[in-house]
Amino acid sequence: MKTFSLKVLASDRVFYDGRCKMVILPAMDGQLGVLANHGDMVVALNMGEMRIQKEDGTWENALIGKGMMQDVNNRMVILTEFAEYPDEIDKRRAEEAKRRAEEQLRQKQSILEYNHSKAALARALARLKESNK
Repeated sequence: MKTFSLKVLASDRVFYDGRCKMVILPAMDGQLGVLANHGDMVVALNMGEMRIQKEDGTWENALIGKGMMQDVNNRMVILTEFAEYPDEIDKRRAEEAKRRAEEQLRQKQSILEYNHSKAALARALARLKESNK
């Protein structure tokens, strides 16, 4: 199977930089699988699980935040808020973040604060789900 170049850039680091056979991404309208020689595209990404099939055929799972993906000439670049491997997730910290976000949602808030609290809760739930796999 042919390979292509993949670079995943999180806001705080270069998360992945190498070649792979396939990437499965959480697009806004569902899961998107991309192989080598795919047509050029730009896709908005939702928070969720990303799966990378490396050159040796092994799969690597990760949790990514919202962002975008560009695939041009067998070179894919993913820009995302955050990217974490399941073993990097601190389960206790994610539980605490979940409790804080749920408490903030029960408080009277402005629309902006409410949206931040909802995003924090979604991030904590996604981290807990990924760490339990």
